[in-house]
Amino acid sequence: MASIDQDVAASPAASPAQDATVTFSRPYTRYVIGVLTVIYITNFLDRQILSILMQPIKEDMQLSDTALGFLSGIAFALFYATLGMPIARMADKNSRVTIITVCLTLWSFMTAACGLAQNYWQLLVSRILVGVGEAGGGPSSHSLIADYVPIQNRSTALGIFALGVPLGLLLGFLIGGWLEQFYGWRVAFMAVGIPGLILALIARFTLREPPRGYSDGGRSATVEAAPLAEVARVLWRQKSFCHMAFASGLQAVTGYGVVQWMPSFLHRSYQMTSGEIGTSLALILGVGGAIGVMAGGYLADTLGRRDMRWQLWVLTFGGLIGVPCALGVYLSDTAFGTLAWLLVPVLTINAYHGPCFGMTQALAPVRMRAMAAAVLLFVINIIGLGIGPQLVGIISDLLLPVYGDESLRYAMLIVSLVYAWAVFHFWMASRTLRQDLKAVENF
Repeated sequence: MASIDQDVAASPAASPAQDATVTFSRPYTRYVIGVLTVIYITNFLDRQILSILMQPIKEDMQLSDTALGFLSGIAFALFYATLGMPIARMADKNSRVTIITVCLTLWSFMTAACGLAQNYWQLLVSRILVGVGEAGGGPSSHSLIADYVPIQNRSTALGIFALGVPLGLLLGFLIGGWLEQFYGWRVAFMAVGIPGLILALIARFTLREPPRGYSDGGRSATVEAAPLAEVARVLWRQKSFCHMAFASGLQAVTGYGVVQWMPSFLHRSYQMTSGEIGTSLALILGVGGAIGVMAGGYLADTLGRRDMRWQLWVLTFGGLIGVPCALGVYLSDTAFGTLAWLLVPVLTINAYHGPCFGMTQALAPVRMRAMAAAVLLFVINIIGLGIGPQLVGIISDLLLPVYGDESLRYAMLIVSLVYAWAVFHFWMASRTLRQDLKAVENF
Protein backbone atom coordinates (compact mmCIF):
# COMPACT_ATOMS: atom_id res chain seq x y z
CA MET A 1 0.00 0.00 0.00
CA ALA A 2 3.00 2.27 -0.30
CA SER A 3 1.50 4.05 -3.29
CA ILE A 4 -1.39 5.40 -1.25
CA ASP A 5 0.61 6.48 1.80
CA GLN A 6 0.59 10.07 2.96
CA ASP A 7 0.55 11.95 6.22
CA VAL A 8 -2.79 13.31 7.38
CA ALA A 9 -2.82 16.33 9.63
CA ALA A 10 -5.27 16.33 12.51
CA SER A 11 -5.52 15.92 16.22
CA PRO A 12 -7.14 12.72 17.50
CA ALA A 13 -9.09 14.66 20.09
CA ALA A 14 -9.93 17.90 18.30
CA SER A 15 -12.28 18.88 15.54
CA PRO A 16 -10.47 18.32 12.22
CA ALA A 17 -11.52 21.71 10.97
CA GLN A 18 -9.90 23.40 13.96
CA ASP A 19 -6.61 21.57 14.39
CA ALA A 20 -4.29 20.77 11.50
CA THR A 21 -1.03 20.81 13.48
CA VAL A 22 -0.55 17.13 14.35
CA THR A 23 0.32 14.56 11.70
CA PHE A 24 -1.10 11.08 11.36
CA SER A 25 1.65 8.61 10.44
CA ARG A 26 1.77 6.72 7.18
CA PRO A 27 1.19 3.39 8.93
CA TYR A 28 -1.93 4.90 10.46
CA THR A 29 -3.21 5.79 6.99
CA ARG A 30 -2.77 2.14 6.07
CA TYR A 31 -4.54 1.14 9.26
CA VAL A 32 -7.55 3.36 8.55
CA ILE A 33 -7.99 1.95 5.05
CA GLY A 34 -7.52 -1.55 6.45
CA VAL A 35 -10.18 -1.13 9.14
CA LEU A 36 -12.63 0.44 6.68
CA THR A 37 -12.02 -2.47 4.33
CA VAL A 38 -12.73 -5.00 7.09
CA ILE A 39 -15.94 -3.12 7.91
CA TYR A 40 -16.92 -3.27 4.25
CA ILE A 41 -16.22 -7.01 4.27
CA THR A 42 -18.76 -7.42 7.09
CA ASN A 43 -21.12 -5.13 5.17
CA PHE A 44 -21.12 -7.40 2.13
CA LEU A 45 -20.90 -10.59 4.16
CA ASP A 46 -24.05 -9.68 6.09
CA ARG A 47 -25.78 -8.48 2.91
CA GLN A 48 -24.96 -11.45 0.69
CA ILE A 49 -25.15 -14.32 3.20
CA LEU A 50 -28.78 -14.59 2.13
CA SER A 51 -27.83 -15.83 -1.35
CA ILE A 52 -26.28 -19.12 -0.16
CA LEU A 53 -29.27 -19.60 2.18
CA MET A 54 -32.10 -18.87 -0.27
CA GLN A 55 -32.72 -22.46 -1.34
CA PRO A 56 -33.09 -23.84 2.22
CA ILE A 57 -35.21 -20.80 3.19
CA LYS A 58 -37.38 -21.42 0.10
CA GLU A 59 -37.91 -25.04 1.11
CA ASP A 60 -38.43 -24.25 4.81
CA MET A 61 -40.94 -21.42 4.28
CA GLN A 62 -42.41 -22.67 0.97
CA LEU A 63 -41.66 -19.46 -0.98
CA SER A 64 -41.76 -18.67 -4.70
CA ASP A 65 -38.76 -17.32 -6.61
CA THR A 66 -40.59 -13.99 -6.94
CA ALA A 67 -40.89 -13.74 -3.14
CA LEU A 68 -37.23 -14.63 -2.73
CA GLY A 69 -36.30 -12.02 -5.34
CA PHE A 70 -38.22 -9.38 -3.40
CA LEU A 71 -36.54 -10.40 -0.14
CA SER A 72 -33.04 -10.26 -1.62
CA GLY A 73 -33.59 -7.32 -3.98
CA ILE A 74 -36.18 -4.57 -3.73
CA ALA A 75 -36.92 -4.91 0.01
CA PHE A 76 -33.25 -4.41 0.82
CA ALA A 77 -32.31 -2.01 -1.98
CA LEU A 78 -35.14 0.46 -1.49
CA PHE A 79 -34.13 1.36 2.05
CA TYR A 80 -30.40 0.86 1.53
CA ALA A 81 -30.24 3.18 -1.47
CA THR A 82 -32.77 5.81 -0.37
CA LEU A 83 -31.43 6.33 3.15
CA GLY A 84 -27.86 6.45 1.85
CA MET A 85 -28.25 10.06 0.68
CA PRO A 86 -29.58 11.70 3.88
CA ILE A 87 -27.00 9.78 5.92
CA ALA A 88 -24.30 10.88 3.47
CA ARG A 89 -25.35 14.51 3.94
CA MET A 90 -24.89 13.99 7.67
CA ALA A 91 -21.44 12.55 6.92
CA ASP A 92 -20.51 15.69 4.96
CA LYS A 93 -21.26 17.78 8.08
CA ASN A 94 -20.67 15.49 11.08
CA SER A 95 -18.32 12.78 12.31
CA ARG A 96 -18.05 10.04 9.73
CA VAL A 97 -16.47 7.69 12.27
CA THR A 98 -19.52 7.97 14.54
CA ILE A 99 -21.90 7.36 11.63
CA ILE A 100 -19.95 4.28 10.52
CA THR A 101 -19.95 2.89 14.06
CA VAL A 102 -23.69 3.31 14.59
CA CYS A 103 -24.55 1.85 11.18
CA LEU A 104 -22.22 -1.13 11.66
CA THR A 105 -23.84 -1.92 15.01
CA LEU A 106 -27.33 -1.85 13.52
CA TRP A 107 -26.69 -4.01 10.46
CA SER A 108 -24.71 -6.59 12.46
CA PHE A 109 -27.42 -6.92 15.12
CA MET A 110 -30.20 -7.25 12.55
CA THR A 111 -28.26 -9.86 10.54
CA ALA A 112 -28.09 -12.01 13.66
CA ALA A 113 -31.82 -11.35 14.22
CA CYS A 114 -32.60 -12.86 10.78
CA GLY A 115 -31.76 -16.24 12.29
CA LEU A 116 -34.63 -15.83 14.78
CA ALA A 117 -37.31 -15.10 12.13
CA GLN A 118 -40.27 -17.49 12.34
CA ASN A 119 -41.95 -16.49 9.08
CA TYR A 120 -41.41 -14.58 5.83
CA TRP A 121 -42.58 -11.23 7.22
CA GLN A 122 -40.26 -11.31 10.21
CA LEU A 123 -37.36 -12.17 7.93
CA LEU A 124 -38.39 -9.37 5.56
CA VAL A 125 -38.41 -6.74 8.35
CA SER A 126 -35.01 -7.92 9.60
CA ARG A 127 -33.53 -7.67 6.10
CA ILE A 128 -34.98 -4.19 5.66
CA LEU A 129 -33.27 -3.07 8.87
CA VAL A 130 -30.01 -4.59 7.67
CA GLY A 131 -30.37 -2.34 4.63
CA VAL A 132 -31.07 0.69 6.82
CA GLY A 133 -27.85 0.09 8.74
CA GLU A 134 -25.69 -0.58 5.71
CA ALA A 135 -26.93 2.61 4.01
CA GLY A 136 -24.46 4.77 5.93
CA GLY A 137 -21.33 2.66 5.66
CA GLY A 138 -20.20 3.16 2.06
CA PRO A 139 -20.53 6.94 1.52
CA SER A 140 -18.92 7.78 4.87
CA SER A 141 -16.00 5.44 4.15
CA HIS A 142 -15.50 6.80 0.62
CA SER A 143 -15.37 10.34 2.00
CA LEU A 144 -12.80 9.40 4.64
CA ILE A 145 -10.57 7.65 2.11
CA ALA A 146 -10.79 10.61 -0.29
CA ASP A 147 -9.53 12.89 2.50
CA TYR A 148 -6.60 10.58 3.22
CA VAL A 149 -5.50 9.78 -0.36
CA PRO A 150 -4.80 12.18 -3.29
CA ILE A 151 -6.52 11.82 -6.66
CA GLN A 152 -3.59 10.18 -8.46
CA ASN A 153 -3.73 7.16 -6.12
CA ARG A 154 -7.39 7.22 -5.15
CA SER A 155 -8.63 4.48 -7.49
CA THR A 156 -6.05 2.12 -5.99
CA ALA A 157 -7.08 3.05 -2.44
CA LEU A 158 -10.77 2.66 -3.22
CA GLY A 159 -9.95 -0.55 -5.06
CA ILE A 160 -8.41 -1.87 -1.83
CA PHE A 161 -11.52 -0.77 0.05
CA ALA A 162 -13.70 -2.44 -2.59
CA LEU A 163 -12.03 -5.75 -1.77
CA GLY A 164 -14.76 -5.86 0.86
CA VAL A 165 -17.13 -7.01 -1.91
CA PRO A 166 -15.31 -10.19 -3.08
CA LEU A 167 -13.89 -10.99 0.35
CA GLY A 168 -17.33 -10.57 1.90
CA LEU A 169 -18.66 -12.91 -0.77
CA LEU A 170 -15.85 -15.39 -0.13
CA LEU A 171 -16.58 -15.55 3.59
CA GLY A 172 -20.33 -15.50 3.05
CA PHE A 173 -20.31 -18.45 0.66
CA LEU A 174 -17.65 -20.44 2.51
CA ILE A 175 -18.93 -19.93 6.06
CA GLY A 176 -22.59 -19.76 5.12
CA GLY A 177 -22.46 -22.86 2.92
CA TRP A 178 -20.88 -25.15 5.48
CA LEU A 179 -22.77 -23.74 8.47
CA GLU A 180 -26.05 -24.25 6.63
CA GLN A 181 -25.15 -27.79 5.65
CA PHE A 182 -24.25 -28.82 9.21
CA TYR A 183 -26.30 -26.50 11.44
CA GLY A 184 -29.02 -24.88 9.30
CA TRP A 185 -29.63 -21.42 7.87
CA ARG A 186 -30.60 -19.82 11.19
CA VAL A 187 -27.22 -20.51 12.79
CA ALA A 188 -25.47 -19.16 9.68
CA PHE A 189 -27.20 -15.77 10.05
CA MET A 190 -26.33 -15.46 13.74
CA ALA A 191 -22.71 -16.56 13.26
CA VAL A 192 -21.92 -13.84 10.71
CA GLY A 193 -23.79 -11.04 12.50
CA ILE A 194 -22.24 -11.14 15.96
CA PRO A 195 -18.55 -10.35 15.03
CA GLY A 196 -19.63 -6.99 13.59
CA LEU A 197 -20.61 -5.78 17.05
CA ILE A 198 -17.00 -6.25 18.22
CA LEU A 199 -15.68 -4.50 15.11
CA ALA A 200 -17.93 -1.52 15.87
CA LEU A 201 -16.09 -0.98 19.17
CA ILE A 202 -12.71 -1.15 17.42
CA ALA A 203 -13.81 1.44 14.86
CA ARG A 204 -15.25 3.78 17.47
CA PHE A 205 -12.10 3.95 19.58
CA THR A 206 -9.33 3.76 16.96
CA LEU A 207 -10.48 5.65 13.83
CA ARG A 208 -9.96 9.42 13.62
CA GLU A 209 -11.34 12.17 11.41
CA PRO A 210 -8.95 13.86 8.94
CA PRO A 211 -9.52 17.50 7.93
CA ARG A 212 -12.04 17.88 5.11
CA GLY A 213 -10.22 18.11 1.79
CA TYR A 214 -6.78 17.43 3.25
CA SER A 215 -5.60 15.30 0.34
CA ASP A 216 -6.42 18.23 -1.97
CA GLY A 217 -4.49 20.71 0.14
CA GLY A 218 -7.25 21.35 2.69
CA ARG A 219 -8.70 24.07 0.51
CA SER A 220 -12.31 23.31 1.49
CA ALA A 221 -11.92 21.94 5.00
CA THR A 222 -14.36 24.35 6.60
CA VAL A 223 -16.88 24.83 3.80
CA GLU A 224 -20.50 23.92 4.53
CA ALA A 225 -21.76 20.64 3.12
CA ALA A 226 -23.87 21.06 -0.01
CA PRO A 227 -27.58 20.17 -0.05
CA LEU A 228 -28.76 17.23 -2.16
CA ALA A 229 -30.35 19.48 -4.80
CA GLU A 230 -27.05 21.25 -5.42
CA VAL A 231 -25.11 17.97 -5.56
CA ALA A 232 -27.64 16.59 -8.04
CA ARG A 233 -27.31 19.68 -10.26
CA VAL A 234 -23.51 19.51 -10.27
CA LEU A 235 -23.43 15.80 -11.10
CA TRP A 236 -26.25 15.99 -13.64
CA ARG A 237 -24.28 18.55 -15.68
CA GLN A 238 -21.43 16.05 -16.00
CA LYS A 239 -22.17 13.70 -18.86
CA SER A 240 -19.31 11.43 -17.81
CA PHE A 241 -20.82 10.90 -14.36
CA CYS A 242 -24.31 10.25 -15.73
CA HIS A 243 -23.10 7.61 -18.18
CA MET A 244 -20.73 6.07 -15.63
CA ALA A 245 -23.42 5.85 -12.94
CA PHE A 246 -25.96 4.32 -15.32
CA ALA A 247 -23.36 1.84 -16.61
CA SER A 248 -22.52 0.84 -13.03
CA GLY A 249 -26.21 0.29 -12.28
CA LEU A 250 -26.72 -1.83 -15.40
CA GLN A 251 -23.64 -3.87 -14.67
CA ALA A 252 -24.92 -4.41 -11.12
CA VAL A 253 -28.15 -5.88 -12.52
CA THR A 254 -26.08 -8.76 -13.87
CA GLY A 255 -23.73 -8.83 -10.90
CA TYR A 256 -26.38 -8.95 -8.19
CA GLY A 257 -28.52 -11.30 -10.24
CA VAL A 258 -25.62 -13.75 -10.45
CA VAL A 259 -24.55 -13.43 -6.81
CA GLN A 260 -28.04 -13.87 -5.40
CA TRP A 261 -29.19 -16.73 -7.61
CA MET A 262 -26.06 -18.70 -8.55
CA PRO A 263 -26.22 -20.96 -5.45
CA SER A 264 -29.85 -21.85 -6.18
CA PHE A 265 -29.00 -22.44 -9.86
CA LEU A 266 -26.13 -24.81 -8.99
CA HIS A 267 -28.34 -26.71 -6.55
CA ARG A 268 -31.29 -27.09 -8.93
CA SER A 269 -29.40 -27.81 -12.15
CA TYR A 270 -26.44 -29.84 -10.81
CA GLN A 271 -27.66 -31.03 -7.37
CA MET A 272 -24.59 -29.61 -5.62
CA THR A 273 -24.70 -29.45 -1.80
CA SER A 274 -24.49 -26.18 0.17
CA GLY A 275 -20.92 -26.95 1.22
CA GLU A 276 -19.80 -27.68 -2.34
CA ILE A 277 -21.52 -24.58 -3.66
CA GLY A 278 -20.09 -22.40 -0.91
CA THR A 279 -16.53 -23.60 -1.47
CA SER A 280 -16.71 -23.26 -5.26
CA LEU A 281 -18.23 -19.78 -5.23
CA ALA A 282 -15.92 -18.63 -2.44
CA LEU A 283 -12.96 -19.34 -4.70
CA ILE A 284 -14.47 -17.93 -7.90
CA LEU A 285 -16.47 -14.95 -6.64
CA GLY A 286 -14.21 -14.29 -3.65
CA VAL A 287 -10.66 -14.82 -4.89
CA GLY A 288 -11.48 -14.09 -8.54
CA GLY A 289 -13.49 -11.03 -7.57
CA ALA A 290 -10.65 -9.74 -5.39
CA ILE A 291 -8.21 -10.07 -8.29
CA GLY A 292 -10.66 -8.23 -10.53
CA VAL A 293 -11.10 -5.38 -8.04
CA MET A 294 -7.37 -4.91 -7.48
CA ALA A 295 -6.47 -5.27 -11.16
CA GLY A 296 -9.16 -2.78 -12.16
CA GLY A 297 -7.96 -0.14 -9.69
CA TYR A 298 -4.27 -0.72 -10.49
CA LEU A 299 -4.69 -0.66 -14.27
CA ALA A 300 -6.95 2.40 -14.12
CA ASP A 301 -4.44 4.38 -12.03
CA THR A 302 -1.38 3.20 -13.98
CA LEU A 303 -2.80 3.85 -17.44
CA GLY A 304 -4.73 6.88 -16.21
CA ARG A 305 -1.50 8.74 -15.49
CA ARG A 306 -1.06 8.99 -19.26
CA ASP A 307 -4.69 9.69 -20.06
CA MET A 308 -7.49 9.84 -17.44
CA ARG A 309 -9.89 8.30 -19.93
CA TRP A 310 -8.18 4.96 -19.27
CA GLN A 311 -10.04 4.97 -15.94
CA LEU A 312 -13.12 4.07 -17.98
CA TRP A 313 -11.53 2.48 -21.03
CA VAL A 314 -10.29 -0.33 -18.76
CA LEU A 315 -13.92 -1.15 -17.99
CA THR A 316 -14.99 -0.86 -21.62
CA PHE A 317 -12.38 -3.28 -22.95
CA GLY A 318 -12.88 -5.61 -20.00
CA GLY A 319 -16.59 -5.78 -20.76
CA LEU A 320 -15.95 -6.73 -24.38
CA ILE A 321 -14.12 -9.79 -23.05
CA GLY A 322 -16.56 -10.54 -20.26
CA VAL A 323 -19.88 -10.45 -22.13
CA PRO A 324 -19.34 -13.57 -24.33
CA CYS A 325 -18.04 -15.51 -21.34
CA ALA A 326 -21.09 -14.51 -19.30
CA LEU A 327 -23.26 -16.23 -21.90
CA GLY A 328 -21.08 -19.35 -21.73
CA VAL A 329 -21.88 -19.71 -18.03
CA TYR A 330 -25.49 -20.66 -18.74
CA LEU A 331 -25.02 -22.47 -22.07
CA SER A 332 -22.70 -25.04 -20.50
CA ASP A 333 -24.23 -28.40 -19.56
CA THR A 334 -21.85 -29.34 -16.74
CA ALA A 335 -21.14 -27.82 -13.33
CA PHE A 336 -17.41 -27.63 -14.12
CA GLY A 337 -18.08 -25.81 -17.39
CA THR A 338 -20.44 -23.34 -15.73
CA LEU A 339 -17.94 -22.53 -12.98
CA ALA A 340 -15.00 -22.28 -15.42
CA TRP A 341 -16.86 -19.81 -17.68
CA LEU A 342 -17.96 -17.81 -14.62
CA LEU A 343 -14.41 -16.83 -13.67
CA VAL A 344 -13.86 -14.41 -16.60
CA PRO A 345 -16.95 -12.19 -16.13
CA VAL A 346 -16.28 -12.19 -12.38
CA LEU A 347 -12.87 -10.65 -13.11
CA THR A 348 -14.19 -8.04 -15.55
CA ILE A 349 -17.37 -7.07 -13.69
CA ASN A 350 -15.53 -6.47 -10.42
CA ALA A 351 -12.98 -4.20 -12.09
CA TYR A 352 -15.39 -1.25 -12.00
CA HIS A 353 -15.26 -0.62 -8.24
CA GLY A 354 -12.03 1.37 -7.93
CA PRO A 355 -12.27 3.42 -11.16
CA CYS A 356 -15.95 4.33 -10.78
CA PHE A 357 -15.80 5.33 -7.14
CA GLY A 358 -12.44 7.03 -7.69
CA MET A 359 -13.77 9.09 -10.58
CA THR A 360 -16.89 9.95 -8.59
CA GLN A 361 -14.73 11.45 -5.84
CA ALA A 362 -12.69 13.29 -8.50
CA LEU A 363 -15.78 14.68 -10.23
CA ALA A 364 -17.28 15.92 -6.95
CA PRO A 365 -16.17 19.12 -5.18
CA VAL A 366 -14.69 18.41 -1.73
CA ARG A 367 -17.80 19.41 0.21
CA MET A 368 -19.94 17.03 -1.86
CA ARG A 369 -17.89 13.84 -1.75
CA ALA A 370 -19.93 11.72 0.65
CA MET A 371 -23.11 12.81 -1.08
CA ALA A 372 -21.64 12.05 -4.52
CA ALA A 373 -20.70 8.54 -3.36
CA ALA A 374 -24.24 8.14 -2.02
CA VAL A 375 -25.72 9.21 -5.36
CA LEU A 376 -23.63 6.62 -7.21
CA LEU A 377 -24.52 3.94 -4.66
CA PHE A 378 -28.18 4.92 -4.97
CA VAL A 379 -28.11 4.38 -8.73
CA ILE A 380 -26.17 1.10 -8.42
CA ASN A 381 -28.44 -0.32 -5.77
CA ILE A 382 -31.81 0.90 -7.03
CA ILE A 383 -31.06 -0.36 -10.55
CA GLY A 384 -28.76 -3.30 -9.78
CA LEU A 385 -29.79 -4.67 -6.40
CA GLY A 386 -33.39 -3.52 -6.73
CA ILE A 387 -34.00 -4.91 -10.21
CA GLY A 388 -31.43 -7.71 -10.70
CA PRO A 389 -32.51 -10.40 -8.19
CA GLN A 390 -36.19 -9.53 -8.57
CA LEU A 391 -36.05 -9.71 -12.38
CA VAL A 392 -34.36 -13.10 -12.28
CA GLY A 393 -37.00 -14.39 -9.86
CA ILE A 394 -39.93 -13.15 -11.93
CA ILE A 395 -38.55 -14.52 -15.22
CA SER A 396 -37.78 -17.85 -13.52
CA ASP A 397 -41.37 -18.19 -12.30
CA LEU A 398 -42.70 -17.26 -15.77
CA LEU A 399 -40.51 -19.91 -17.43
CA LEU A 400 -41.23 -22.57 -14.80
CA PRO A 401 -44.13 -24.24 -16.69
CA VAL A 402 -41.90 -24.71 -19.75
CA TYR A 403 -38.45 -25.46 -18.30
CA GLY A 404 -39.14 -26.72 -14.78
CA ASP A 405 -36.06 -26.55 -12.53
CA GLU A 406 -34.04 -25.27 -15.51
CA SER A 407 -36.16 -22.08 -15.62
CA LEU A 408 -33.61 -20.35 -13.37
CA ARG A 409 -30.81 -21.09 -15.85
CA TYR A 410 -32.59 -19.30 -18.69
CA ALA A 411 -33.73 -16.44 -16.48
CA MET A 412 -30.10 -15.75 -15.53
CA LEU A 413 -29.03 -16.06 -19.16
CA ILE A 414 -31.53 -13.39 -20.20
CA VAL A 415 -30.52 -11.00 -17.42
CA SER A 416 -26.80 -11.44 -18.23
CA LEU A 417 -27.40 -9.67 -21.57
CA VAL A 418 -27.75 -6.38 -19.65
CA TYR A 419 -23.95 -6.47 -19.21
CA ALA A 420 -23.47 -5.52 -22.88
CA TRP A 421 -25.61 -2.40 -22.40
CA ALA A 422 -23.38 -1.32 -19.51
CA VAL A 423 -20.25 -1.55 -21.66
CA PHE A 424 -21.68 0.97 -24.12
CA HIS A 425 -22.26 3.56 -21.38
CA PHE A 426 -18.76 3.16 -19.91
CA TRP A 427 -17.39 4.06 -23.34
CA MET A 428 -19.75 7.05 -23.61
CA ALA A 429 -18.60 8.27 -20.18
CA SER A 430 -14.96 8.24 -21.29
CA ARG A 431 -15.68 10.68 -24.12
CA THR A 432 -16.36 13.66 -21.81
CA LEU A 433 -14.31 12.68 -18.75
CA ARG A 434 -11.40 15.06 -19.31
CA GLN A 435 -13.66 18.08 -19.84
CA ASP A 436 -15.70 17.30 -16.72
CA LEU A 437 -12.60 16.86 -14.55
CA LYS A 438 -11.27 20.19 -15.74
CA ALA A 439 -14.57 21.90 -14.90
CA VAL A 440 -14.43 20.57 -11.31
CA GLU A 441 -10.96 22.10 -10.80
CA ASN A 442 -12.52 25.55 -11.27
CA PHE A 443 -15.63 24.88 -9.18
